[in-house]
Amino acid sequence: MRFNFKLITNFSGLLLVFNGLFMFLCLPFSIYYRESVFPLGLSGIIAVLVGAILWYTTKDNPNKELKKKDGYLIVITGWLVMSIFGSFPYLLSGTILEFTDALFETISGYTTTGATILTDIESVDKGILFWRSLTQWTGGMGIIVLAVAILPILGIGGMQLFIAESPGISPDKMKPRIKDVAKRLWLIYMGLTIAEMVLLMFGGMPFYDAINHSLTTMATGGFSTKNASVAYYDSAYIQYVIIFFMFLAGTNFTIIYYGLKGKFLKVWGNEEFRNYLILVVAISICISFFVFSAKWEGFEKSFRDSLFQVVSIITTTGFVTADYTAWAPFLTIIFFLIMFLGASAGSTAGGIKIIRHTLLFKNSILEMKRQLHPSAIMPVRLNNQAVSRDITYNVLAFVMIYLFIFGLGVFLLSFTGVDFDTALGAVATCLGNIGPGLGTVGPVDNFAHITPFGKMLLAFIMLMGRLELFTVLMLFNPSFWKKY
Repeated sequence: MRFNFKLITNFSGLLLVFNGLFMFLCLPFSIYYRESVFPLGLSGIIAVLVGAILWYTTKDNPNKELKKKDGYLIVITGWLVMSIFGSFPYLLSGTILEFTDALFETISGYTTTGATILTDIESVDKGILFWRSLTQWTGGMGIIVLAVAILPILGIGGMQLFIAESPGISPDKMKPRIKDVAKRLWLIYMGLTIAEMVLLMFGGMPFYDAINHSLTTMATGGFSTKNASVAYYDSAYIQYVIIFFMFLAGTNFTIIYYGLKGKFLKVWGNEEFRNYLILVVAISICISFFVFSAKWEGFEKSFRDSLFQVVSIITTTGFVTADYTAWAPFLTIIFFLIMFLGASAGSTAGGIKIIRHTLLFKNSILEMKRQLHPSAIMPVRLNNQAVSRDITYNVLAFVMIYLFIFGLGVFLLSFTGVDFDTALGAVATCLGNIGPGLGTVGPVDNFAHITPFGKMLLAFIMLMGRLELFTVLMLFNPSFWKKY
């Protein structure tokens, strides 16, 4: 099969135009706060011009059929192109001086990881910080899913893109046409973002901070406008609001859709949602009990900090209200382990996902039963439906590859001179798109001290984690490039 490079280039140009237009959205903040509009303005113009040229020169393409391989290649090139051009505002403003650092920050934004190299966030121009938050918001639901809604206008079907970009095992169609799915996802996404912003402002958070934190909460990204993250706002109301929306952002958006339609039996009947809720509550109660019993904080504060950090890590948001690595060594281990959970498939969260853990657990139990009854037919069931062997094998392969990449990443990062705890935490948090890790990249630290090679390695790991491993790894499979 030949690649449709003309179509791939055309789509990359379209994404760049969107990228530039989003940069222009940041200009009102630069103007209001009397900052230079040059970095964002010029970056936006460059992105729009280059994108328009790429789109216009390839728009007359008689072959508009999008094959599966084309879909994967569009996703990869799209994310890379957006990240490269998205780093321009940092460089032109002088916020970040090195291209490696700027690319790391941008990829961290688009992949909604939230790992940062900025050491003094509050000194950065407001327009640039809004761009930083906007990269997470657009990356949260997926740049590709946004563009899928307009693909039919170009005469192109977008199902291949949605499969390549969508987190989880497979997208649960809310309506038959992929364009309608993408539109509904974005309506829910935008609606929840606005709702959170209003509630945060009601609690006394300034408009600028409220809109930034809402953007990065719904993206499960975790970029904050404050050096101390959400801990800066010592307000129970604000923190509970963010906890609630982090939890929603980690929920399958199809489930949220059913909830908004009043179909609560469908919501509770979903096994992944139930397991997600039970895990969050159970782990939070256990950790808050130990935090309170150690008399570090009062009961309510112990529960709130524990719940906040558990939800933040499981949903891979990465906001911080307390340094969980300072509580106790065994609690640090617990937080390290939940970095491998992830929230729901079909959400903006990263990580392995609860649904994969559920299927693995069920298959393991059934495997023991099969040893006793080898002739019995016992399929794995999810939501009272039999799961095919192909999906089970896919999950097994995903988890094995995930752990292999984690181990290889730790091994390679160790060559940069970081200690073992830092290597473990950095790779785990970047692969899961979480943000804070362990060691010198913990909740109160950043990634500025990592070497350029280490940053590029971690940026690549972020990209693999965000695109569910297989999308990126397929490029390294020789058969992917064969023509047949």
